[in-house]
Amino acid sequence: MAVTMIVLYKEPPNREQFDTYYSGTHIPLVQKMPGLFKVEVQRFTGREAPYYLMAILYFNDKDERKASMNSPEGQAANADVANFAAPGTYTIAFADVV
Repeated sequence: MAVTMIVLYKEPPNREQFDTYYSGTHIPLVQKMPGLFKVEVQRFTGREAPYYLMAILYFNDKDERKASMNSPEGQAANADVANFAAPGTYTIAFADVV
């Protein structure tokens, strides 16, 4: 069964700077993670949206997701988050695709 890692980002102080870094630097790092077969990035709309952006990373199973996150590529992507999102401005969740 496919599984996901979901990252929800709160409104950044500077949308343009966030978007440029996220799409130009962070997503290319994420796409190098082994076992990752799909990445979706969605921007929330509406004034009352609790988050600004959501990224959904898809893996074939939980073991593959864990191995990917622990790989050098996964560790590099994780370390990069500090370059564009302060602690407390994002939430990470894990889910099974049903």
